[in-house]
Amino acid sequence: MISRTFLLGACLIGSLTLPAAPAAENWPGWRGPRGDGSTTETNLPIQWSPADHLTWKAAIPGKGHSSPIVWEDRIYLTTALPETAERALLCLDRASGRILWQKSVLKSPFEDLHRLNSHASGTPATDGKRLFVTFLDGTEMFVAAYDMDGNRLWETRPGTFSSKHGYCSCPVLWRDKVIVNGDHDGDAYIVALNQETGETIWKTDRPNKTRSYCTPIIREIAGRHEMILSGSKSVASYDPDTGKQHWVIDGPTEQFVASLVYNPTENLLFLTCGFPEKHIVAIRPGGSGNVTKSHIVWRETAGASYVPSPVAVGPYFVVVADNGVASCFVAKTGERLWRERLTPEGQPGGHSASLITDDRHVWFLSDGGLLTVVKPGPTLEILSQVALGEPTSASPVPHDGALLIRGESHLFCIGGSRS
Repeated sequence: MISRTFLLGACLIGSLTLPAAPAAENWPGWRGPRGDGSTTETNLPIQWSPADHLTWKAAIPGKGHSSPIVWEDRIYLTTALPETAERALLCLDRASGRILWQKSVLKSPFEDLHRLNSHASGTPATDGKRLFVTFLDGTEMFVAAYDMDGNRLWETRPGTFSSKHGYCSCPVLWRDKVIVNGDHDGDAYIVALNQETGETIWKTDRPNKTRSYCTPIIREIAGRHEMILSGSKSVASYDPDTGKQHWVIDGPTEQFVASLVYNPTENLLFLTCGFPEKHIVAIRPGGSGNVTKSHIVWRETAGASYVPSPVAVGPYFVVVADNGVASCFVAKTGERLWRERLTPEGQPGGHSASLITDDRHVWFLSDGGLLTVVKPGPTLEILSQVALGEPTSASPVPHDGALLIRGESHLFCIGGSRS
């Protein structure tokens, strides 16, 4: 029988389990500096209690599922204000959670949504000089740039967008470009805009005209830059400088949400999806043209996630399905080491938030606000489970020894230094 170690919040009486603190790592966009949920910090909260380790809690106006981003001593966050049909950009003080400024980005009638989506689901991005945000304006994708003090630099509408599930696209920064995925139920595309002006640098058609919500990852693999994402009934790699496709794999299903992750040691990409079928696929990157028959290394269906993005942790691949059942695989072979439900019996089990890792631990966050810390390995070892006390949909963000977690109404800072 698989052993399970539960340290519930009510039983935690010690201090945070924290090694020596390294330099804080900025978290500049969706899933962090590498776009894969990994952090170089090694002093994040593992065992903690709300009474002793909640550094601050800040009320956030409006509603949204976007994650915060952090640059130095500032937090940036998007939200939607239902009273005025506005989408807004917020700046908060990292030390205290105090809102420093709030800018109205777009005022437009709200689009229809899937019940798990919001009108502010796209996580912004920054290079420390500019902030980039994206929303839906009626039937058009809307992208805008701001300086770090909240002054608008430009706005543009690079293409149409139609989906009965609403909108969610996270900008990705590459050299002088901001790249946005426009997979939708129409003439779908990926577009690269000039960071300084908003002008289109390249725009690549996505042939299958099917809604998906995946954020690309960009890696240098075998001397070639690859921008890789799922969606449009495929998995594909593009040159981020030109938008030209390197390779494509057909399927394995129709719709995708979770971002891919890459294990450089094994040189494997990991995909989890989707709708109407669910799959986990390990892919060997590289090549050109259609590589469906040659580049799939292993495949699994049980335990796949649709919405939460997974993590690659050393020799392991870790994923949580939307129903809260987590799995740990040997990355190289696809051997499943364990598959277990994370939430205790009788508690809501849904998971929408993506995973984060410091390469030794994995943090999971349930829709009900239960934060679970697991040590990957041959058996499931749960190091702690603590209830935040508020529903959550956004993915947690590590920064400077703390976790920043956006709840339904508040932004929480757990651990780190108190202001």
